[in-house]
Amino acid sequence: MPDLFAGPGGIDCAARELGVNLTGFEWDAGAVATRRAAGLPTVHGDVRDYGPEDAPGEDVLAGGPPCQTFSVTGNGAGRRVLTTVLAAVRDASVRGRVAAAGELDERTSLVLEPLRWALEAHGDGAPYRAILLEQVPTVLPVWEAYAEVLTGLGYSTAYGVLNTEEFGVPQTRRRAVLLARLDGSVTLPSPTHDRHRTHPVLGRLATRTMGDVMPRRGEFEVVSNYGTGGDPRNRGRRHSSEPAFTVTGKIFRNRVVGLDGVEQSRFTPGEAGTLQSFPGDWPWSGKDIGQQIGNACPPALAGPLLGALV
Repeated sequence: MPDLFAGPGGIDCAARELGVNLTGFEWDAGAVATRRAAGLPTVHGDVRDYGPEDAPGEDVLAGGPPCQTFSVTGNGAGRRVLTTVLAAVRDASVRGRVAAAGELDERTSLVLEPLRWALEAHGDGAPYRAILLEQVPTVLPVWEAYAEVLTGLGYSTAYGVLNTEEFGVPQTRRRAVLLARLDGSVTLPSPTHDRHRTHPVLGRLATRTMGDVMPRRGEFEVVSNYGTGGDPRNRGRRHSSEPAFTVTGKIFRNRVVGLDGVEQSRFTPGEAGTLQSFPGDWPWSGKDIGQQIGNACPPALAGPLLGALV
């Protein structure tokens, strides 16, 4: 299973639990250091320099292209050229290959790489039997366009926006996902946990909280690095009995305050990783660990997504 833009191993962590073999392709040296410390098969390089022939025999494709240009907290370049991205996907469906889209900046164009791999594998007569892609919600129209292409190749597809806390991630985070399966029908997995700040649903587990994964800290409040309501001075606050705010690369800037008002130490890498649903002993290594954690696919979400496919 080639995992493009594999990061520190979010999808890999879930795949390991399911007994799925996976090779991660990742260019960031810090994420590669974490992957290797975790014993994950890794190719250190740019996915654009590789193709299906570099992961022979692996018939499931996964990927989470960089989200910064599409994210509402990023520079917005991807959102501004969304029509160009969609045109490139439609063009690929006609050509049977992904052509260079000159109007796209280098980072934004990476969202087309999983499609290139899928089309090349299909053209080589060894199509992937299943595909899993995830990104920020603004990329959902791209996944919808992907689905049209993949349906034309014989895949069953399902796509939508999922709330990660509904799958046991102790964090409110929304992700646009695409599942495609060649050898049968596919549907998005059903939530297993309650959604934050909604009425409990019969048969679902309680929302996982920061306190659940950091019991040694006792009760505390997190003061977000980001403002709310458009006011940068109005920092959001959440109690340890709630899931965390969306974890970003700036997770270590969040303040942690006891209920007595005393400032606590900020999150450790291990604690920040648990908010993304990694095991507490995940061997975070290399540089920019906050960015590694913020960019990762939560394993608790990746597991049900993979389970729907394999």
